[in-house]
Amino acid sequence: MTARSGSIRKGEASAGWLFTAPMLVLLGLFLVVPILMALWVSFSDWGGRGSPFSAGVNFVGLKNYEAVTSGGGLAEQNFGQALRNNLWYVVLVVPLQTIVALALASLVNNQRLKGKGFFRTAFYFPSVTSSVAITVLWMFLFSTTGAINKVLSWVGIHGPNWFNDPQGVVRAILARVGVEQGPSALVNHGFLGVTWWDWLAGPSWAMSALILLAVFTTSGTFMLLFLAALQNLSGDLQEAAMVDGATAWERFTKVTLPQLRPTLFTVITLGLIGCWQVFDQIYVATPGGSPDGTTLTPAYLSYQASFTNNAWGQGAAIAFILFVIIIVFTLIQRWALRERAVSKRRRLNPVPVKVAGLPAGEVER
Repeated sequence: MTARSGSIRKGEASAGWLFTAPMLVLLGLFLVVPILMALWVSFSDWGGRGSPFSAGVNFVGLKNYEAVTSGGGLAEQNFGQALRNNLWYVVLVVPLQTIVALALASLVNNQRLKGKGFFRTAFYFPSVTSSVAITVLWMFLFSTTGAINKVLSWVGIHGPNWFNDPQGVVRAILARVGVEQGPSALVNHGFLGVTWWDWLAGPSWAMSALILLAVFTTSGTFMLLFLAALQNLSGDLQEAAMVDGATAWERFTKVTLPQLRPTLFTVITLGLIGCWQVFDQIYVATPGGSPDGTTLTPAYLSYQASFTNNAWGQGAAIAFILFVIIIVFTLIQRWALRERAVSKRRRLNPVPVKVAGLPAGEVER
């Protein structure tokens, strides 16, 4: 019986490999092989013509990586500026889109809400709209005489020149309170050719508009993920918390949110990947990273180095540095959202539950 079971398992394994073989071949040809070719290009001086494996292509080691990380020239400065811009983009977009998506999912999951189908469709519609079309629309809304500045003028605010002012938002706010120049420690020192004072200047007004665009277009997709998770939660814990006298906010933070940890991890991971790879909005709204390179991102810089400057090795190097950055950020947020083990002391001495109308620790019999 054991020998026969073993042979059946071997047969199942062979059948499994047989069924997955076509997909493995496709992934190898169109995913693994191009990645390995790009990795070779990042270590070579290939100029974009002919085969990257031809005799005229030379191995240059880490030269392309050194040019953008420690070369001390324009390539390093552009990469530092692109990294700074994208970092502000990630820091602002990921939390905002996660919070907005969770709020929308909680709203449309409310049993008292009428017209749920309409609101779900309306909130999700920007996510399926062409990114080029919605970016062009955004440019009209945020133009100097656009609707956004018009609305701001109603409340006495003179709107900025969104897509032409290179000044950082944080620095603009500091200038309003009289801080025009940063301390010498920040002005005279920096990283990747960019001073610390510029690192802390905040996103430009153009990047701020693109940040709002990203939140507007992606929150609907993540709303569906949160909505599916909310609808799969058991109501028993919510009812028990209500019986114990927990408020709506306490039920959300102590009962609902911990159960959404897997979905939260998925949403943040997808958000991080998407934000670090932002390209199409930059290409359409601010060609060349204008104004003054304040919307330049590593993904756009990689495209520019490869297809505009024919520095394919440098472009591939930027792409692989970006890949490492995404992996690092993903591991960090995976660590931050990991399951915490309950200490032995807390297991032996649980926190008393306060029931409405009774002293803490006492349960009505």
